[in-house]
Amino acid sequence: MPPTLDHLRRYAVARSLFRPTTLMRAIGRLGFVQADPIRAPARAQDLTLRHRVAGYRAGDLERRYPRLALEEDFFVNYGFMPRAHHALMHPRTAREAWTPARWKQAQAVREFVAARGTAHPREVDAHFAHGKVVNWFGGASNASTQLLDGMHYRGLLRVARREGGTRVYAVREGDASPVEPAAVDARLDALLDLLVRKYAPLPEASLRQLLSYMGRGVPQWRDARGATLARARSRLGAARVGGIDWVWPADEAPHSRRWRPDDAVRLLTPFDPLVWDRRRFELLWGWRYRFEAYTPAPKRQLGYYALPLLWGERVIGWGNLSVVGGALTHAFGYVDGRPPRDARFRDGLDAELARMRTFLGLD
Repeated sequence: MPPTLDHLRRYAVARSLFRPTTLMRAIGRLGFVQADPIRAPARAQDLTLRHRVAGYRAGDLERRYPRLALEEDFFVNYGFMPRAHHALMHPRTAREAWTPARWKQAQAVREFVAARGTAHPREVDAHFAHGKVVNWFGGASNASTQLLDGMHYRGLLRVARREGGTRVYAVREGDASPVEPAAVDARLDALLDLLVRKYAPLPEASLRQLLSYMGRGVPQWRDARGATLARARSRLGAARVGGIDWVWPADEAPHSRRWRPDDAVRLLTPFDPLVWDRRRFELLWGWRYRFEAYTPAPKRQLGYYALPLLWGERVIGWGNLSVVGGALTHAFGYVDGRPPRDARFRDGLDAELARMRTFLGLD
């Protein structure tokens, strides 16, 4: 039986909001977790994990990261992933070629970091005095910070931990030899499958978009992406629903009765797997969600950091939350203009706000 849009909606919610488990198992199941520095009321990675990790509290990932088999890096976006997934992308060849002088700088910094064990960007800048450069936003940044970012991207360094949100680096070993051509296809297939398993069910147009973004994670294999998509089409589950071609892992059935979302109320981060693909979001829930943190305040329609409001299998509105004077403040908007007149929703929302206070340490 071909799935319907209702099947796809229930499937999307139930498979993504799995039973809460340990931190490593949750990240392993997700494949990777997108990071974002904005706190409103917490960082995106924490807001994502709180639904999927038992007893999770804001900041747990950063606190526990040095003891876990995780890496920070860029994939289709920047975030955290198991080392086994991270290894699939390296050795990475950046699209921007460095000059011999830049490589000499990088080697000197790498030797400095190796001698210290770990190094904060402030320590690197104080030792080398690289000066200032213009950053992507037109402002001035320390040249050392930009160099460290480039070294991390090229696999010369890894993030050992964070101090106050700032990355502290250590030397990354390995990856001296390029990947044999015969192994490239297998690696690209594994990376694409990782994306499908995180975001399924996906409109095929979104799968192509993700494959394009993956070019930043593995720029050395950009020319092989077309063949990767062709192989994916032959092994993924697929159906045309409502005039849209959808894909999902072949070992899952969207119309199976196993996909039964609960009736809880949840506030999701704008970067949650259920929300990230705006195309899919509009197809499944019938309205357009906007991330407006970088939109001028007078033009915002939902709010600075509107959190989509999920009730059961429906995203019915959004909430803007902040911590003021040690207390959680909140304001909600609804697609239908008003909240549901249902005691189960009111109780569910109260329970979600109580969970949020505990997560933020406000109890």
